[in-house]
Amino acid sequence: MSEQEDLRGRAQEMRDKAKDLEAAAEKSTDPAERKRLQEKAHRLEDQSVQVSGMASGDIYPME
Repeated sequence: MSEQEDLRGRAQEMRDKAKDLEAAAEKSTDPAERKRLQEKAHRLEDQSVQVSGMASGDIYPME
């Protein structure tokens, strides 16, 4: 497997995990826990965008 394929797979795993966290946040009855899960999901989604950019050859990380 090439490095590019590894990065794509990693980005997909991160997106899947972010979706799982969002679903868990929606089911949470504790507002603090819901917020924590949503923030973690957003961070993972942002990271997956960066990893996806690296896989496509974009040399500049997103801010």
